[in-house]
Parts: sequence; C-alpha cells; structure tokens
Amino acid sequence: MDFDLPEEMTALREMARKFAAEEIGPHAREWDRTGEIPMDAIKKMGELGFMGTLAPTDLDGAELGYLGNAIVIEEVARQCGGTALMLAAHNGLCQGHMLVAANDEQRKKFIPPLARGEMLGSWCLTEPSSGSDAAALQTRAELKGDEWIINGSKMFITNGDRAGVFIVMARTSDESKTKGISAFIVERDRAGLSIGPKEDKMGMRASDTVPVTLEDVKVPKENLCGELNMGFIDTLKVLERGRIAIGALSTGLGRGAMEEAVSYAKDREQFGKPIIQHQMLQFMLADMAMEIDAARLLVRKAALLQDSGNPSEVESAMCKLFASEMATKACLNAIQICGGYGYTKDMPMERLMRDAKLCEIGEGSSQVQRIVIARKLLDLRKGA
Repeated sequence: MDFDLPEEMTALREMARKFAAEEIGPHAREWDRTGEIPMDAIKKMGELGFMGTLAPTDLDGAELGYLGNAIVIEEVARQCGGTALMLAAHNGLCQGHMLVAANDEQRKKFIPPLARGEMLGSWCLTEPSSGSDAAALQTRAELKGDEWIINGSKMFITNGDRAGVFIVMARTSDESKTKGISAFIVERDRAGLSIGPKEDKMGMRASDTVPVTLEDVKVPKENLCGELNMGFIDTLKVLERGRIAIGALSTGLGRGAMEEAVSYAKDREQFGKPIIQHQMLQFMLADMAMEIDAARLLVRKAALLQDSGNPSEVESAMCKLFASEMATKACLNAIQICGGYGYTKDMPMERLMRDAKLCEIGEGSSQVQRIVIARKLLDLRKGA
C-alpha cells in the first residue's frame, strides 16, 4: 500500500495550490461579498483543465480522474469554498451525469464547451417539497410527438444563474417512485425556463444558488439523458461520486482554517509568549491536523475506488460525512484560537466556517450519510 501520490498528481497538486493561492485567495473575500466569481477567473480555470477534470481528453477534458478532481477541489477550497463548490457542481454533477448516462452524440455536443470553461453546467434535482427524499420530486415530463414537455420547480440549484445547460430530473412514470424518473438535457435558451433571484445564503456565497422554474419547456426527444425512467438510478451514481468532491472540499476548508490559525498563533503574544507555545492551543491544532489527514485519506480511498471502476457507496458516504463534520469543527476551533480577530471578516476563518456548514447539508445531509453507512453495514452482517 503506497500513500504517496503519483508524480503527475503531485505536480497537479502543486500547480493547483499555486494557482489557488495567487488567483483565488486574494479575491475570495470580495467574491464572497459580491456573490459572484468573475468569468475571467473561470476562463483561467478552464485553461488549466479545472473545468473538465473528469471529462476525457477527446472531449477537451483533462481526464484527471476522481483522485485528480479531489486534489484540485481541495486546493481551491483551501482559498474559497464557493469557487470549489462551483467546480464540484460543474464537473461532478452536470458533466458527471452526462458521463454516466449521455450517449455519444450528447457528449460530443455538450461536454467540450463545458470542459473548456466556455459555459457553466448545472444539475437540477432538489425541489421545494423534495430534499433528502429526492425521489419524491414532482416535476413532470410528458412526451408529445417528438418533444418532451417539462413542468415543475427546482430550488437550491448551484450555478443556475449563469449556466448554459441544465440536467433536469423529472417524473415520467407513476408506476414506481424510483424507477419512474428520467433526466433531460435542457439548454438555457429554451422557452419557459426561468431563473429566480440568487438565494441570500449564510455561506458559499461566491457560488450562486437559485430557483429554476420550468413552464411547458419543450426539449427534443433526443435530449433524454440516459434510459427512460432510470434517471434516478443514474442520479444515485452521480451523488455517490459527487460526495467524494464534497469530502475534498471539506478537507480543503478544514486545512485552510488550521493553516490560518497556525500563522496567527505564531505571531500573537499573550502572557509573555506566542500563544502557539501554550499547550492547550497545541492540543487543539494537533486534533485538527489529525482529523484533516484522516479526512483526506477517506476521500482518496473513495476516489481510487472510483478510478479503478469499483463502486464506493459506503466509502463516499464516510468521506463526505467525516470530512464535512471535521471542517465545521476545525473552522470553529480556528476562530476560537484567533479570538476576537477570528470573529471578524478581516480574517478568513469566519468565511471558511460559513462555507463549511453547507457541506454537512448538500448532496445528502450527515443524517442521510449515516443511513447509507448503516444500511450497508447491516446488509454485510446479514450475509456473514
């Protein structure tokens, strides 16, 4: 068992770390304030391959695999959680669904401009009445002639404000709750598709989140993404893989909080010496370092399983659960170490903490992850 990254992944990490520190970190506070990542920054990320981490090279992607994607997400999240969330949704959810279910013609049409960063991609699952119970969605699609007519409302849609293409889950059959949902590729310029105002969120503010309404939206019959009525089955695969990215994002936030706290503690003096020399703070930092490393190992284990073609349902749930709860704890402790200064916007810890909380909610709450793990554990015990 080798815990060292391959040479190409080490080079990717250093490149991503340098870019994030120079091109994202200095602007993160402003992007948090304005609620927008400038398109020129997205273009730069596209040039580096960050907008197509999972897409194959023949579709203009970087083909970095889930390990490479996790490395990029962690380094970006270290500086700005909202930018990392934009990447996670764009790569793992929108393009991820296409890579799971789209046919060759659809991939060739939609993935290259997404992978190049020429347009953003969005993924529409959550609805006002369906969150954790995602299969209870009420958006419907009916086939009339050569077109699908889609009606419904989606909410908490990441990247929706500027997305050029959406993957929309809609009910196409009432015979089964889970095997009656299909996925559709919906271009932004379709009549009847409307984007609501940005949500005024606690954190991840650089990443836009909006409601999306579909009123008699017509899409060609060929825009069905995947097999009819099997969209929710594909959705579960997308979520399984997407949770690895949220685990990596959480790891980056926790690491950022720890590094900022260490830097502050070396300079801040109380009781005649730098506070980093006080054992109580050393213990807090030691716990942070240990839990961050454990989170990263869980993330990379799940990523390597996916890259080897194996399922990672439990491993993805574990890495997402552990890393997200670790990040919130690390950020809160970093604020505590920095005292009153950590509570102000002059230091990044309060922003990292606001960003971290979403990781315990989005793409399956901590409670849902525990259900996933427990169900698998019980099944294993039954078969023992």
